[in-house]
Amino acid sequence: MDTSTIVILDFGSQYTQLIARRIREFNVFSVVLPCTAPLEQVKALNPKGVILSGGPCSVYDADAPNADEGVLAMGAPVLGICYGLQFIVHHLGGKVVGAAAREYGHAEVTVVAETPLFRGLPGTLDVWMSHGDEAETLPVGFQLTAKTSNAVAGIADEARRIWAVQFHPEVAHTRQGMELLKNFCLDICGAEQDWTPEHFIQSTVERVRAQVGTGHAICGLSGGVDSSVAAVLVARAIGDRLTCIFVNNGVLRKDEFLKVQTTMREQLRLNVVAVDSSQRFLEKLAGVTDPERKRKVIGNEFIAVFDDEAKKIFETEKSAGEEVAWLVQGTLYPDVIESSSVHGPSHTIKSHHNVGGLPADMKLKLIEPLRDLFKDEVRRIGRDLGMPEEIIERQPFPGPGLAVRILGEVTAERVAMLQEADQIVVDEIKKAGLYRKVWQSFAVLLPVKSVGVMGDQRTYANTCAVRAVESEDGMTADWAPLPYEVLRTISSRIVSEVRGINRVVYDITSKPPGTIEWE
Repeated sequence: MDTSTIVILDFGSQYTQLIARRIREFNVFSVVLPCTAPLEQVKALNPKGVILSGGPCSVYDADAPNADEGVLAMGAPVLGICYGLQFIVHHLGGKVVGAAAREYGHAEVTVVAETPLFRGLPGTLDVWMSHGDEAETLPVGFQLTAKTSNAVAGIADEARRIWAVQFHPEVAHTRQGMELLKNFCLDICGAEQDWTPEHFIQSTVERVRAQVGTGHAICGLSGGVDSSVAAVLVARAIGDRLTCIFVNNGVLRKDEFLKVQTTMREQLRLNVVAVDSSQRFLEKLAGVTDPERKRKVIGNEFIAVFDDEAKKIFETEKSAGEEVAWLVQGTLYPDVIESSSVHGPSHTIKSHHNVGGLPADMKLKLIEPLRDLFKDEVRRIGRDLGMPEEIIERQPFPGPGLAVRILGEVTAERVAMLQEADQIVVDEIKKAGLYRKVWQSFAVLLPVKSVGVMGDQRTYANTCAVRAVESEDGMTADWAPLPYEVLRTISSRIVSEVRGINRVVYDITSKPPGTIEWE
């Protein structure tokens, strides 16, 4: 990476990705590594600074996450957050103990010493705490910089260029948190604000052009913002030596197969091969009800279809004297994080993403131009590429499509039913001017039937759940408080217009503890 970089070592905090996002908001590149990353891997990034995240464990737990203590002696400035503070204290000779008064939620912090980390901030800070341990004795060379009425809230050893806070500056509840992070990254670390869309586009196009050389690339196109931006970026680098493959897996949204082809060919000028394999996918899904099995069936079948089409392209290009050697994927940073589980022993959340899983005999090298980006950054890139807003602002759609929104068996009849209900949800959200304000909005078909009354007749039909969430990047999400009139209209239209559904419910579960998708 030829930009200034801040490395974040992840000790398992639910807020780690938020730290990365906050730093990028002032145009400084940040990268998350598991706390177990070898010291050489950290050094290879030539970081301007290192941030140690929070985490759910105690430093004294038998399975407490650990990092190479060498990060504290690299010479680059270090900022510990929550568990990061306790890690610093514990490993540099201080003492951490269970707190007499645990602090969770809002707290008031008093700044008690001048330090560059708190420069320009008021003497009293409203912060967000989440800890059960506290620093009792500081290591030699450290001074107390901030405190609450109960515990140490900030420490520093400026000679060793190490700072730490017990609270979470990355969350919105800490009012001056962005200023604190900016003080660390810009003033203390001296990071350049050179992480911009223009720089990213230029450097990515140059890198892809050098990677591919005179070769040919293929891209799995879904019609969503991620794969579309990835394809346009690569096409800018290698032109018509990129061929996009768009597969109808039978669980796309209503009219999606035709709409995507039109948009990609006419508006984005991409070379698209469209393959209707809907019947093939539905046959493979027959009788499958387990969510994980559904994902695997769709993922495996997609690879098989993609492989078939890729071989045809291979033969065509080979006869033209070119060789297909590259595969373009619209992988995003949250995909990488959730698929590879940077927290070490934590569970992998997503199993259907396109990170890995490709057959070895395809012999294709990967191009993932968006691998370091969050969704909002991808949209910024798309705008700078001149892509139409209807593509840029499309809400995320799962790789397994409507299959993970149909609980129980996926059949052609149930897909058609959900397609109609889902279109009504999206239509009404758009009419209300809320489409860009919510992260995702969609319908879910439940394997539940209930009694209803229509036209003075008793019905026994399916239940549909409506889901709308607010989020920044999908890592966490809150259910969206849609206006009652919007919900009323959605419910009325679905029950009236979609044969087979007689009841609509609204999902008010946040992530965590739920996931955005139902399966």
